[in-house]
Amino acid sequence: MELKTLTQLQKNLKKDASPFPVFKLAVVGDCSTQLLCTALKGTAYDEGINLRVFEADYDQLQAQLMDKESELHAFGPRAVLIYLCTEKLYEAYCGLTQEARSGFADMLMEKISSYWDRAGTIVLQTTFIEADDRVFGNFAARLPSSFLYQVKRLNLLIMEGCQRQSGVFIIDINGLAAKLGYDRVRDPRLYYHAKLPLTATALPYAAKEIIDVIKAVEGRVMKCVVCDLDNTLWGGVIGDDGLEGIELGELGDGAAFTALQRWLKELKNRGIILCVCSKNEEAAAKEPFEKHPDMVLRLEDISVFIANWQDKAANIRLIQKTLDIGMDSLVFIDDNPFEREAVRSLIPEICVTDLPEDPAEYLPYLQSLNLFETASFSEEDSKRTEQYRAEFGRVRQQELFSSYEHYLKSLEMTAEAEPFSSFWFPRIAQLTQRSNQFNLRTVRYTEADIARLAEDEGYVTLYFTLKDNFGDYGLIAVVILEKQADNLFIHEWLMSCRVLKRGMEEFIADKILSTAAELGFKTVTGEYIPTKKNAMVAQLYEKLGFSPLGGGLFRAEVKNYTPHKTYIKEAKAEMQ
Repeated sequence: MELKTLTQLQKNLKKDASPFPVFKLAVVGDCSTQLLCTALKGTAYDEGINLRVFEADYDQLQAQLMDKESELHAFGPRAVLIYLCTEKLYEAYCGLTQEARSGFADMLMEKISSYWDRAGTIVLQTTFIEADDRVFGNFAARLPSSFLYQVKRLNLLIMEGCQRQSGVFIIDINGLAAKLGYDRVRDPRLYYHAKLPLTATALPYAAKEIIDVIKAVEGRVMKCVVCDLDNTLWGGVIGDDGLEGIELGELGDGAAFTALQRWLKELKNRGIILCVCSKNEEAAAKEPFEKHPDMVLRLEDISVFIANWQDKAANIRLIQKTLDIGMDSLVFIDDNPFEREAVRSLIPEICVTDLPEDPAEYLPYLQSLNLFETASFSEEDSKRTEQYRAEFGRVRQQELFSSYEHYLKSLEMTAEAEPFSSFWFPRIAQLTQRSNQFNLRTVRYTEADIARLAEDEGYVTLYFTLKDNFGDYGLIAVVILEKQADNLFIHEWLMSCRVLKRGMEEFIADKILSTAAELGFKTVTGEYIPTKKNAMVAQLYEKLGFSPLGGGLFRAEVKNYTPHKTYIKEAKAEMQ
């Protein structure tokens, strides 16, 4: 995938980014980062981000990070990008004795870990380009004291280190160099004359990698793939060619379609929702999923399957409404340029991919877009398809009842409300990063943030799960309450839209007020901070019986609060 050039990105710096949400990024490194900052700002503009950058002076990384009174810490960044280059690494390596070189990577990792600890916020850490000085040739790969061995080990230590430190995210510059080609990424003349570690060609790609991670950290993630069938998931037209005539398998174009299906299956296993939107007879469209021996995807992998002769934009709107997720979190894959353009023009928010003509290029093209960057992963993600399929069962069940109340009662819902615990830290952090619509204040938290709040006696933390007779929703809501004299302030309240209109909002409000009563607080105050996506909760507090105070604040008197009627029973959590 070709990106804008550095010159084109520079032009974005003259444009007004004030309508976009602000993200404050500090950039520190042991090399020149000025042009990288330019590429970052230009790329951020194209992604709808008002990126405000603090760039440390050349090679002032240690001074800025280690001094809590530095300009960096005064800037108050949401994230710190630490860019360390291979050239400086090699200089340090060459200054060591032969005996010390075998421990070089471990020594450097200790220093890098200290940077992470002192950052005090999210860290974006680059990997090192694995350059070989050719002193030992291929033998370097088996020699622990060689530079190649040590730089590879250091990259591995960085990857292992960020698993232990949840607020650290990798920017894989080495992987980028492998994809683009090392000669396109590095130019020794640029480093010797200006200490620039990346070429002008590579900078937009590096900037995109960084902005992709920032978007994921801020909850801007893709959640669903809506896929065409004929000449997209298989070669040929099922209605014309029949089951035996479509191309699938391990040879020719069939292998390309099979490879794409394998990748989509991996996305589904990771928690991305798969849906089908095809102009076809439904029975014919489902036949390959049910009967073709070379199909990787099966019907149980698909959350919503729509095959009819209506326009695809209308069907996609139905899919989005059924899933109850933002339209801008959907990716549309279709081989037909006409269908793509029709969807793009009618639903501008959706991400429409422009597949190449050659099926062999489908998968490399889609992978090059890096559409599914994420800031977290948990076992809950792998259950997502099962949860959405269960939701369709609930929809069908609802049609059998004459009243919505009778339907809710039939679900036999039970909810758990418990303080944050270490088992739930990753899942809670992930929910704060992904929830946009039912989110009263839209504060994002890392796993480390959640762990700190769980231990802070100035806060009361609660997570909520929900089950019914169709299945387990898993973690569906997070509440963080801040103790303020005789008032309990709702510092954070977010909830999955999957459980809307089940009575869960009322159940949570009742739990908040009962908690306040148990702890001796007289009032509970909530705040609504509007965003582009959370208008659905603008009136929530008033609907729940809170009185408006002005300025987005609402208050309930504990002694005067009347609990709501719900059909949800509270259950004690099982030991994790």
